[in-house]
Amino acid sequence: MPAYSFEALDAQGATQKGLIDADTARAARGMLRARALVPILVEPATGAGSRARAGGLNITLWGGRVFNATALAVWTRQIAGLVAAGLPLERALAALTEEAENDAQRNLMASLRSEVNAGSPFARALSAHPREFSDIYTAVIAAGEQSGQLGTVLERLADDLEEREALKNKLIAASLYPAIVTLVAIVIVVFLVSYVVPQVAGVFAGSKRALPILTVMMLAISDFVRSYGWLLLGLLIAAAGALVMARRQPALRLRMDAAWLRLPLVGKLARGYNAARFAATLAMLAAAGVPILRALQTAAETLSNQAMRADALDALVLVREGAPLASAIASKKRFPPLVAMFARLGEQTGQLPTMLGRAAKQLGAEVQRRAMHLATILEPLLIVGMGAVVMLIVLAVLMPIIQLNQLVK
Repeated sequence: MPAYSFEALDAQGATQKGLIDADTARAARGMLRARALVPILVEPATGAGSRARAGGLNITLWGGRVFNATALAVWTRQIAGLVAAGLPLERALAALTEEAENDAQRNLMASLRSEVNAGSPFARALSAHPREFSDIYTAVIAAGEQSGQLGTVLERLADDLEEREALKNKLIAASLYPAIVTLVAIVIVVFLVSYVVPQVAGVFAGSKRALPILTVMMLAISDFVRSYGWLLLGLLIAAAGALVMARRQPALRLRMDAAWLRLPLVGKLARGYNAARFAATLAMLAAAGVPILRALQTAAETLSNQAMRADALDALVLVREGAPLASAIASKKRFPPLVAMFARLGEQTGQLPTMLGRAAKQLGAEVQRRAMHLATILEPLLIVGMGAVVMLIVLAVLMPIIQLNQLVK
């Protein structure tokens, strides 16, 4: 039975809003009148209803996403548990609609429920909301529906979403502290050079004695920062904008991503992260029963690095021509050898999804280890570097004072 969002007036003249199940909008109005409500607006529970309640802003279509990565994983886990427990999909969606945290989620659940009640497959209902559910998500759901194992597939999908989000959060946590230290160091140094150094140096402006070379250099840097600081900031912003525009050009982005992979430390991190994501997605799709060619295509599209995505698509061509998956991946040197090795073991034992899942876990653990190791090295280096720069500035200020004290004595 479709769901409708409504806005009505009660006996006291207060506005009531909510959802109601009815065959048609006319039937929904009749049900509202039976509740002693005067219907003002009755619309299908889709983006239109969301727009009406948001004062002209369509939250689902024009605003932010209804589900972030964490919320999507939680929701997937919830519906997986309900379906695995034997609850029909329509009732599971109805239960989640009642437990929705906000109107946007409630409308989205009601829309999915309406589509399912109308006879649409769950995957097709999800594909009507591409902002919330990616092609990978809907492909896995479709495979689960076709195989009759929707609950199991949803559980596996929830596991994959949680593992991916956990890896992403650990990488962000590892890079957050060095980024904060670097930003604070830059702000402090710019403040000292542009304000403190000129103030102190003004005391010695009338002195006929030559200033120490370190002080002279620091004053020159200070004059340069004060004269051209805003220009440098503008150039940095322009360079960042040019970089963003360049990355929108496919050929340039491909070359930039390929160069990024060749960097000594972050290149290995990028290779490992993308390879882990590729292997995990491929394992999940293969376990759900998605054909290998379609699984390869979908897994390749999840790669953020365009160079590795191009290699994955080349491997897809080789597999389509009859090459084994392990050989196709092994021919692409940007992928870690671990992926090809586990793929070969999976093909030999007939347990390709399991082996690819193990490869993804091992690569993810290696990426975490490298990220934490890099952060552990960067933290003291940044602190020491910041201390050295501040020490030079302090010495540049103190050395003329020491000379002046010696002259007075």
